[in-house]
Amino acid sequence: MSGEGPVTSDARPGGQDSRIDTSRPHTARIWNYWLGGKDNYSVDEAAGDQIRQLHPGIVDYALADRAFLGRAVRHLTGEVGIRQFLDIGTGLPTVDNTHEVAQRTAPDSKIVYVDNDPLVLRHAQALLTSAPEGRTDYLDADLRDVEQILESAAKTLDFNRPVALMLLGVVIFVGDDEDPYGIVRRLLDALPSGSHLVLSHTITSPVMPDVDAAVAFWNEHGTPKLNQRTPEQVARFFDGLELLDVGVVSCSRWRPEGATAAEPDEVAMFGGVGRKR
Repeated sequence: MSGEGPVTSDARPGGQDSRIDTSRPHTARIWNYWLGGKDNYSVDEAAGDQIRQLHPGIVDYALADRAFLGRAVRHLTGEVGIRQFLDIGTGLPTVDNTHEVAQRTAPDSKIVYVDNDPLVLRHAQALLTSAPEGRTDYLDADLRDVEQILESAAKTLDFNRPVALMLLGVVIFVGDDEDPYGIVRRLLDALPSGSHLVLSHTITSPVMPDVDAAVAFWNEHGTPKLNQRTPEQVARFFDGLELLDVGVVSCSRWRPEGATAAEPDEVAMFGGVGRKR
C-alpha cells in the first residue's frame, strides 16, 4: 500500500501492483464510479454506463446500499453499543465509510477492513484514517479465507466482546459450489453473543428483469463474476440469528430516516441486520 492520492480514471499510478488489471472493468472500480468516486479507469466508466443502460436503476441501488450501511452502523453504535466492526469486502473508499460513520458516534470504535483487491488496499491506507480514540486496520484477504481473516483481525478486535460483521455486496462473488452460507456461518461462529451480521446482496426477481440482463452483461465482460440470489436465499444468511425489524428487505426500505409520505422505491439490493443470541 502506498500513501499517494486517488487514481483518476485515465491515470496509471506509478509502481502499480501487477494484480491491477486496467484492461478489463472491475466491480469495485465501477461501484466507485457510480458512487461519484475517482478511483476508476475509462474501461470501468464505459462498462458502468453500459450496465446503467441495461438497468437504469443501478446507481440508485448502489446509493441505497451505501445509505443502508450508514443507517445500520449508526443503529449499532448508537442504540446497541457496538464498538467493533469487521468489514469484509470493503470496496474503494468513497464517503461515509464504516469507520467514519461509527467513529462519528463512538470515536473509540475499532474497525478492521478486509479486501483482496490491490487497488482497494492501495488507497485504504491513504484515505481511511481513524479517530485518535479508536483504531482502523486493513487486511489483504479473500472472504473465503475465514481462518486467516479471524486470526489477523483478532490482533485488533477483541472476540470476547460483540462485533458487527459487515458483508455488504460481497457474498454475491461466492458461488453456490463454494458454500457461501457455510462461510458466513464460520465467521459468525467465531463471534460472541450480542454480535451482529449486516449483509446486503443483489437479488434476482421476476419484477426486475433488467437486473438479470445487467448481471449477464457483467459476467460476460467484467471481473469477478456475480452470483444472484432470490430474496428468500438472501434471508437464509440470517438463519439462527434474531432479525431486527424490518427483516430482510430492499436496502432503501430498511429503517429509512426522516418522515416520508410514501415508502421508498424498491431496489434490487436487499439487506438486513441480525443479532447473534
